[in-house]
Parts: sequence; C-alpha cells; structure tokens
Amino acid sequence: MSFFKKFFNKDKEKELDKGLEKTKSSFFGKLSKAVAGKSKVDIDLLDEIEQILITSDVGLDTTIKIIDRLEAKVEKEKYINAAELNQQLKEVIVEILAENKSEDIEDYTYPEEFVPYVILVVGVNGVGKTTTIGKLAHQYKLKGKRIVLGAADTYRAAAVDQLKVWSERADVQFYSKGMHTDPAAVAYETVQYAVKNKIDVAIIDTAGRLHTKINLMNELSKIKRSMNKSHAGAPHEVLLVLDATTGQNAIEQCRAFSEATEVTALALTKLDGTAKGGVVLGISDQFKIPIKYIGIGEDIHALQVFNKKAFVDSLFKGVTGAE
Repeated sequence: MSFFKKFFNKDKEKELDKGLEKTKSSFFGKLSKAVAGKSKVDIDLLDEIEQILITSDVGLDTTIKIIDRLEAKVEKEKYINAAELNQQLKEVIVEILAENKSEDIEDYTYPEEFVPYVILVVGVNGVGKTTTIGKLAHQYKLKGKRIVLGAADTYRAAAVDQLKVWSERADVQFYSKGMHTDPAAVAYETVQYAVKNKIDVAIIDTAGRLHTKINLMNELSKIKRSMNKSHAGAPHEVLLVLDATTGQNAIEQCRAFSEATEVTALALTKLDGTAKGGVVLGISDQFKIPIKYIGIGEDIHALQVFNKKAFVDSLFKGVTGAE
C-alpha cells in the first residue's frame, strides 16, 4: 500500500470515527452503565442490552436476533464475564452484517463495461437525496469520469434548482426540461444525452413523494421503462437514499420503496447528526440490500463507501474487550 493510500485511509477512518460519535456515546454509554459492577452476563443483563439496542433503533427483529446469538454464546462458553461482553457483541454484529452478501469496497467503483453507467436515485423529500447525488458526482469527477445529472424531480422548482447548484459545485453536466414536465421523458432524454455524448455516469434524480405504493410503483416503473428504451439495461443501479436520523421511519421507507421497485443499493445520510446509527444494523439485516454509501457531514467530500468491517471497528473503537 502506498504512503498516499495509507494517509487517505487514515483520513477516512478519522472522518468515520467522528461521524459515529453520537451513536457511540449514546449506545456505549448506556452499555457501560448496564455492565458496571457486574461479574457475569446473566438474563437481567441481556434484558438491559435488549432495551439499549431497541432504543438505538436497531429494530425489534434484529435486536431479538442479536440477543438470541449472545445467549447462545453465553451458553456455549458457560461463563462470559461482563468485560468480554463487548467483544462477543461485536462478533455478533459482524456476523449479521456479513449475512448481507454485499461486498466491502474501498473506492467509488462501478462496472465500467456499462457506458454510460446509469443510476436511478429514489427516496422521500428531505432525506438528503439531491445532496447525495451531488457528493457522488463529485467523487466520480475526482476519478476523471464524465458525469451528467438528470433533473427528473419535476414537481418542485427547488428540486431542479438544487440539483443544478450541485452540478455546478461538482463541476459536472446537467440535464433538465424544467418543471411540470414528464419525469419519464426527462429520464429518457438524460440517458439519451449521456449515450450521445459519451458520458461515463448518468445519475437521475426523482420526486421524493411517498404516496400510495401503487402510484409509486407505477411512476417508478414508467421511469425505468423509459430509461431502458433509451439505453438497454438502464438503470444499472437503483439507489435508495434514507435519512438515518429518522430511525425506524427509515426502515418503513425502505420497505415501501423495495416493494415498489427493485432497489439494488442504499445510501444512509446524516449519520453524524444522530445517535440512531443502530438503524444501519436493522436495515442491513431486514432487507439484505447492500448499503453502499453513508453520509457523515455536509461537506462535498463527506460521503463514504460503506465498509462493514470499518463501520464495526469504528463503532467499537476504544471499547474495553472489543479490540
């Protein structure tokens, strides 16, 4: 590994540590109080851990799975003292994240046999969808790729304007037909533009309305069909953006969108602004959809690829017994 890459990875590690500070202080603060003065892991302690996981927005089903596995470890080892608990908990969380068969990646990559590579971005208003698109475009731009952003959220003037601002900030191309135009037509023409102009990556924004599942399904299906007509196989990725600060509501949004369309990847935003980072575990466990990106700040650079090992290592960093 080059000196630059080592430095870069350390820089990303520090950003991740800082971004998870609120979750760590909340979860592990409660956990430390629960195990203080106890010499063994018993049923009462496991009950306390269960409540801590639930209040950290891990979700009931995933919490039960974690507790069951902890109980099994305690039973197998016959005796696990409280000092060893954190290591056991870390191992269980790693196991659960590993069951989501997504591959850990270290960089912003995509299958380059697809030219252009087309990403359809979905999610409700206010989750940081457009901001995530801008940050992702910036990362691809740094890799020397040619990018176009398509403004298919045509219901709000602010959405079109905001995406244009981000295209300028990231120094990438922008395609729009303005407000009150057919989103499917915008998606079609954006992909067509990308093909004709030898664009590497086309990222399409969509409206963030969570209306009935039938209407949502129909609208997204129409957009996807139009993109495929413009370029066979498009979209190559459907990226759902979720706001981590909403906790269990993010899980409900994931359920609604995954039922309405084939979501292939997730981006969780605003992890730095919440103590509810446990939602990452719940979403990964319940939906088995790869978490691809996490947002840990407002800066244009503050979007990281999600790496399960790096996430868990950061979450447990400095915790006794979990090194």
